[in-house]
Amino acid sequence: MSTTAFDTAITQARDLLRWCSPLRTELWAAGLAAELEASEQAEAFLRRSEEDSGREARLALAALAAVGGPGPEDPHAVIESLPGWVRRMGRVTCDGGWYGKADPYGEQVLAALSFRYDNGKEPHVLVVGIDQPSGGLAVDAVVEEAKFLDELDLRPTPPESVAARILDAFELTDRVMGAQVADTLPAVRPFAIARARAALTRTHDTTPEPRASEPGEPGRARDTATEIVLPDEPGAQEAFGKLVEFVGDRPLWWSPARAAQFLTQWLPREAILSEAAIAAMPDVVRAWTRHQGGHPAVLRQIDQDAPRLPALMADDSLASLHKRLARDR
Repeated sequence: MSTTAFDTAITQARDLLRWCSPLRTELWAAGLAAELEASEQAEAFLRRSEEDSGREARLALAALAAVGGPGPEDPHAVIESLPGWVRRMGRVTCDGGWYGKADPYGEQVLAALSFRYDNGKEPHVLVVGIDQPSGGLAVDAVVEEAKFLDELDLRPTPPESVAARILDAFELTDRVMGAQVADTLPAVRPFAIARARAALTRTHDTTPEPRASEPGEPGRARDTATEIVLPDEPGAQEAFGKLVEFVGDRPLWWSPARAAQFLTQWLPREAILSEAAIAAMPDVVRAWTRHQGGHPAVLRQIDQDAPRLPALMADDSLASLHKRLARDR
């Protein structure tokens, strides 16, 4: 890589040695890893760092390894020659997890994990924005002080569930060429993935038996059946089963557009329902909407589309091949 770029990184590492902050250093390393990946300069940087005998170059190597970036084959050998605080990088405890809507309709959700280092210092929270309409992509991430959670209306959620959702979201983002994400995301991405893996690994190490699912977890739409008040009419449970099938693992996303898609497109195309379930469906969808906050715009959309449902369900031209084959068996 260019001498100027390498010298800049060494100057920044020199400042970090004075700060003695594992968190600040890991965040810097995440940005450096993203820059090296984007410029395809990782191998050159590693080579220059390994040739350099200074503490700054060794700190850069250790920090990159801590966030899962390009690093030496044996990072422990590098760490041994650095100040003791460097050993705390990546050694964190996950204190809790939270999950919830970022907007009234849940089109973007927030997944949050809180951490502290092994010595209890520098508590921090990772918050990842996940876009639902695009398929669950990670589109933004920030690292803030723990009090940042006070500004968010998120629900406590098992950390392993949140961590798994974060990792899935980043994997999906990586698969989509040209995914629309925040300009700041690449610099946080290595840190976010490393933290989510740390939360998941720690949980697996300390929880010997599978944990029962909990209402409100990401991807647990069916568990809301114990919370939602369904209409007391024939076919309501059957109708609710199809609604759960539709919302799948993104139950927090419920907007006028999604309600319309369910009633006017998905049900006629995919669902085989009894007449009682078709009749009960509008009230079931209203109950679900009230459970999701009762937004007037969603309720208005349901009132607009519900009268068309019987005719749409009876229109064979709208049925998918899968539905036709299943119905004819």
